[in-house]
Amino acid sequence: MTEETILLVEDSDVLRQGLKSLLEQENYAVITGGNGKEALDEMEVMTPDLILADILMPEMDGYELFEAVRSKPEWISIPFIFLTARIERKHILAGKRLGAEDYLLKPISPEDLLTAIRSRLGRSQQLLLAQLHESYEASLIMLANAIEVRDPYTRGHVERVMNYAQTIAEYLGWTAIEINNLRFGSILHDIGKINIAENILHKEGPLSDEEWVEMRKHPEMGAELVKGIHYLVPALPVILYHHERWNGSGYPYGLKEEKIPVSARIVAIADSFDAMTTERPYRKELTPEQAFNEVVSGSGIQYDPLMVEAFQHAWETEKITEIFLAFP
Repeated sequence: MTEETILLVEDSDVLRQGLKSLLEQENYAVITGGNGKEALDEMEVMTPDLILADILMPEMDGYELFEAVRSKPEWISIPFIFLTARIERKHILAGKRLGAEDYLLKPISPEDLLTAIRSRLGRSQQLLLAQLHESYEASLIMLANAIEVRDPYTRGHVERVMNYAQTIAEYLGWTAIEINNLRFGSILHDIGKINIAENILHKEGPLSDEEWVEMRKHPEMGAELVKGIHYLVPALPVILYHHERWNGSGYPYGLKEEKIPVSARIVAIADSFDAMTTERPYRKELTPEQAFNEVVSGSGIQYDPLMVEAFQHAWETEKITEIFLAFP
């Protein structure tokens, strides 16, 4: 059963009641108004998921109602459909110029009306989900940057690794869903460092053997932090395995070749390239060209040859350089 609420604005009592009955039969909740002012009063009480409004109405017509609705940020994304008997082209163009989602002419069949409503509600839900996704990703980046800021030498690291990894995946022909999961993994790949001691993260020199043992715990620590968050489960392979190496020399488990999740194999390249091009107190950074050559020389040793090949394609089209320059 649908839970969407439709605001129906129509000055004809007979037509308003008929349309209300039709929509309620389709399990929509319907609130009504006889003109624009009544509609706005209703919206102060309940925000509808869609507005279906006539144009010619007393006190406040449909155009004025549309402008009033769009003037409020909290209402700006509500789908708005004009339903009117005005067939002149100038009126149709006026409605579309205002930005209404649809302009339906009376008389309209119930099937066509319901199809238009379902289409607009579906599109609205897609937009809301996209906005939620963008907000969620932005929040994760803020979290990851808050962790990385503990290490002054990794500024911009999260954004660069995420974009390097996405670019490699695009050259491999990954789907949007696969790339989305990769982005989350890239953002959170070092989240386990939140549990690493400050003196280790900030040490101005190579780590001791004991300190390396502690540092190498961060993939498992990161996986433990996010494993209970359903939405982030697809990011776990990157968080846990991005330091594994193609020849089995990595950590935490010494996985080899295809036993390493493919998303982690991509981020291994992105993370290594960024680390090599970042200055440290105990070593000078490499130029992007030098770091690129290091990645290529590690093909079949540290890195999956197929991932390196995709990285090379991205380099040749200057995508990697563009990202390097975009997040200094």
